[in-house]
Amino acid sequence: MATSIQNLVPPFCCRRPSYTSPCYRMAIFRGKKSSRVCRAMVEQTVQGGASSTFAKDMERLSAKESLLLAFKDAGGFEALVTGRTTDVQRIDVNERIIGLERLNPTPRPTTSPNLEGRWNFEWFGAGSPVLIFAKILFGRIPPTLANLSKMDVLIKDGCGTATAQVKLLNSIENKFIILTKYSVEGPLRMKEEYVEGVFESPKVNEEAVPEQLRGAFGQAFNTVQQLPVPIRDALSSGVKVPLGGTFQRLIMISYLDDEILIIRNTAGEPEVLTRLDAGPDPEKITEYES
Repeated sequence: MATSIQNLVPPFCCRRPSYTSPCYRMAIFRGKKSSRVCRAMVEQTVQGGASSTFAKDMERLSAKESLLLAFKDAGGFEALVTGRTTDVQRIDVNERIIGLERLNPTPRPTTSPNLEGRWNFEWFGAGSPVLIFAKILFGRIPPTLANLSKMDVLIKDGCGTATAQVKLLNSIENKFIILTKYSVEGPLRMKEEYVEGVFESPKVNEEAVPEQLRGAFGQAFNTVQQLPVPIRDALSSGVKVPLGGTFQRLIMISYLDDEILIIRNTAGEPEVLTRLDAGPDPEKITEYES
């Protein structure tokens, strides 16, 4: 009896039956399809992200070139200082500045290592200390007699050294240096405090002195040589003017990369600077924590 019962009950087997239900086959198909869809979405996201980054880089490069071209069309630094830029040129430059600012790649520029280095002033607004300084010195002097030919600033370890290149009679070169101190007040905002001004001793190119002025120049040189030694040494080393606590301003860094720096004052007027040195190594840049 036991033997007959064993023969009637088929042995247990773990093998998958040869027959597969339609529901089972549909589940397998959906699983494979879902896997392919997910993999395709990941690949598309990676490719899309890379292409989007490349597109932004190209857009930013185009905006920078457009801005530099607008500076050139407006007459550059000299035309800006002497007031020869037109309203059309100013609005064109400002439009391109805004276009570049919206592509700012640095979320915390006040603590970025890219901020440090030597920068050259390319553009500034009517309320900029650079333009105010130029108007005070040269507002009533013809450009043929005196002009502000260049201005740059070195930013290092929270301090700034702004240097104005002054040329008199196209033959006497002089420098006016302003020492500043920066305080970080937020990801975009800083306070700039003017500490000291220095008038360096002028350097004269005698060959470039006009013939009609050489007699007066010789008399002035002899007069300086006859001064007492302490006074003469003080003049040769420059004249220092303390500025601590007399002037400070709040600024906002609206754009920063390894080539261009854009600053706006409390009136919203922009100052655009371009880098003069090589800048920090991009591979070693890490954002500071404030």
